[in-house]
Amino acid sequence: MGLINQLFGGAAATTAFGNAARGVAEVFTANKTREMTLSHEAYMAALAEAGAEFATPRAGWFDVFVNALNRLPRPMLAFGTLGLFVYAMVSPAGFARRMIGLQEVPEPLWWLLGAIVSFYFGAREAHYFRRGRLAGPAVATDNPPAGAQDHAAGPNAALEDWRKGK
Repeated sequence: MGLINQLFGGAAATTAFGNAARGVAEVFTANKTREMTLSHEAYMAALAEAGAEFATPRAGWFDVFVNALNRLPRPMLAFGTLGLFVYAMVSPAGFARRMIGLQEVPEPLWWLLGAIVSFYFGAREAHYFRRGRLAGPAVATDNPPAGAQDHAAGPNAALEDWRKGK
């Protein structure tokens, strides 16, 4: 040990030499321990985010009732269309009379019906899009999970500038 200490200049120099060798090695191969740590932290953050969805209290009876009403139009349109096919098979004469009646509806009224249906389903999709229910990239937050910043590389100056400007 005495020869190594004299050759490298003591314990502090040996530690510095080891840190430098580790830094050079990490340029060519990833630090698996650090990679596993960051992967675990990302998994825990995703798990916490998914768990936060169920942290809100249950809605009252009125909210449940309105949500049930909001879910009715799509199944009613689908089953109603299938019902028209069944009705055409069961009573062709009655079906023909009703279709003749639909031909008498003026064209602007059809455009209005199309606009109402389009806005209903468009607003519904926009609502879910704004709530973040669609699959997409992870959203960055101001509070990253503990240990998410690589302290060996030092603080992130661009991130600090961004936080100060907020």
